[in-house]
Amino acid sequence: MNTRQAILIAAFFTLLFGPSACSTFQEVPPTATVTAPPPTVTATPTPIPPTATATPLGCLTQPGRVEQGVVITTNPQQEYLIYLPPCYNELTNQRYPVLYLLHGQTYTMDQWVRLGVPRIMDEMFFSDASIPFIVVFPDDSLWNLSAGWRFGERLVNALVPYVDTTYRTIPDRDHRAIGGLSRGGGWAAQLGLENPGMFGSIGLHSPAIFKGDGYAIEKLVQNVPDESRPRLWLDMGDVDREWKSIIEFEEMLTYFGYPHEFQRYLGDHSEIYWGAHVREYLRWYAEAWNEKPEGE
Repeated sequence: MNTRQAILIAAFFTLLFGPSACSTFQEVPPTATVTAPPPTVTATPTPIPPTATATPLGCLTQPGRVEQGVVITTNPQQEYLIYLPPCYNELTNQRYPVLYLLHGQTYTMDQWVRLGVPRIMDEMFFSDASIPFIVVFPDDSLWNLSAGWRFGERLVNALVPYVDTTYRTIPDRDHRAIGGLSRGGGWAAQLGLENPGMFGSIGLHSPAIFKGDGYAIEKLVQNVPDESRPRLWLDMGDVDREWKSIIEFEEMLTYFGYPHEFQRYLGDHSEIYWGAHVREYLRWYAEAWNEKPEGE
């Protein structure tokens, strides 16, 4: 009510009831209308589930294992040992590079195992020096029988395909390597150079290469296209009994411009020599598969 309205009302009551009627009249101040603010809505936050933490795999602290297998479709059957890295059974979606290591004449498929390959592979994995990979140790114990001359055929046409279908390998040449010592090194040279589309790396450790096959080996080296040449490692001891043919082979590689790494260490043609350098061999194979830091 405003002042003008109050005066009119007072005059009305004076006419009706006299002046005393207005003596008790007081203007009632208008009631303030308070507009209540909208209710505060307190949002209830949606609970955020805790970040899932992967359960640590106990196998990551356990060594890999060596198993024995056989390819029964060959004649004779092709036996082998195989090293499977830690957590192979648990990490079922992971695939691995594969290395084939061939033993020397008069030895058996466990030679590289005795020289420490599985133990050193575990050490490299646990120290992050290398990604894990599979190692196959084919048996060539029939070297002195007629079946021994078909070892290379069994390896290329039967064992490699069998391993790729039976185990979780990465089945391409960039993730497959072959190496060997002594007679196994001779096989590795022949099979690697004959099949550059199958093997991306060739390791020759005190290889027994020639033995009258110099011309054939020379043709193999020449026939590998430049863009298809596998990585190649060659090593020998300074008093190796095969030193003459090894030097001849190295000079051939140099002559034809074949990139290779050549190491000459102290030592002879023996397991003492090879065992002393297994770690270097495995690191060289792994270099092809380990990721390189950016910028390199």
